[in-house]
Amino acid sequence: MSELFSLAHISDLHLTPILGFGVGHWNIKRGLGYLNWARNRRLVHRQDIADRLVADLWRQGADHVAVTGDIVNLGLPDEIGAALTWLATVGTPEKVTAIPGNHDIYTRRMQGPGCTEIWRDYIAADAWGAEFAGRPPQTFPFIRRVGPLAIIGLNSAMPTRPLVAAGRIGSDQRDRLESDLIKLKAAGLICVVLIHHPPLPGQTAPRRALEDAAEMAALLTRTGANLVLHGHNHRDSLVWHPSREHPIPVVGVASGSAFRTHGPEPLARYNLYRFSSDGIEMIVRGLADANGDVVEISRGRLLPTMQPLFV
Repeated sequence: MSELFSLAHISDLHLTPILGFGVGHWNIKRGLGYLNWARNRRLVHRQDIADRLVADLWRQGADHVAVTGDIVNLGLPDEIGAALTWLATVGTPEKVTAIPGNHDIYTRRMQGPGCTEIWRDYIAADAWGAEFAGRPPQTFPFIRRVGPLAIIGLNSAMPTRPLVAAGRIGSDQRDRLESDLIKLKAAGLICVVLIHHPPLPGQTAPRRALEDAAEMAALLTRTGANLVLHGHNHRDSLVWHPSREHPIPVVGVASGSAFRTHGPEPLARYNLYRFSSDGIEMIVRGLADANGDVVEISRGRLLPTMQPLFV
């Protein structure tokens, strides 16, 4: 087996503390979100846990890191600024790709720049991707070329009313994604799609779901992809979605900062995908004990007959 590339996937950090909460930032959604953080999230998520996982993924030989959203809690400008500092500790924009989650684009009441502006170096196309797609770097979906991979970053986050965490891709992004996937596959690249919300129908409750999941599922069936990665549910998941060429692994990852279990949500984890001439090996690593080391949780091979897709 000849390994070509290793991609780490971490998500839903919900970094604390919450910063810069002034009077001008208050609305009903943020007020309820703050209460939820004070009563629940601050007791579950810790930045030092995320830092331990990040240190481990580099030790495991990751070539690149994908962060699939919900880096912060209430989408406050100061939170987003602090998250940029954290992203810089993870790696340079050449080594790290991020996309927004619903907690990063939380409400229209910003009183300052949002994550797509502040994180722009991490959340936009590289020069190759912008030229390939023929559109500005910060247009979603954006494309990055990393080794043999084309990483395609979608934005499913949108401001929503209180108690709703739904997302939407929209027809413009879907049309661009379909065209991109067709061209990238024709160029012989391994296509990895990043999205925060689970992209298929029935993967979560309606108030938390992707509103156009049926359209996304149909698109993936038509065009195919090598791997689709998401967060949002704070749980590990693997769904095989049919396409015209081969089943697509749609993989969700648990939170990368949880130091306590929360219902069915496990302690902090990340996924490592090792692409080789034999296919994709997926390794789940994380905490088996809140005070223990980062260890291997599971290991398995995805699409072992995928070899013709590697050129």
